Amino acid sequence: MSFSLRLPQEFASQWKVKIRDRERLEPPHVTLIRAERSWRLNLRTGEFMDAFPGPQDVPEPLKRWVFMNWQVLCRAWDGAYPENKVFPTEEPHE
Repeated sequence: MSFSLRLPQEFASQWKVKIRDRERLEPPHVTLIRAERSWRLNLRTGEFMDAFPGPQDVPEPLKRWVFMNWQVLCRAWDGAYPENKVFPTEEPHE
């Protein structure tokens, strides 16, 4: 089941911030969506994963909101994809 981050009113009508279904094999990321365009933001590095569309097309206040909610997004990813956690822990070796 996908996860949607609640957005401030100024963005809620045009943007969505989601962790989508069926992405368990990809690096942990959140997708910012506006109309037909989407931007993937890596939850391990905080960097945009694709050159197009350009990260400069995402408003700075929206980026700040996403980063302010980083832990919520990481927990949502880890809950959806426990086999591909944002920051996997090392198992002790015997």
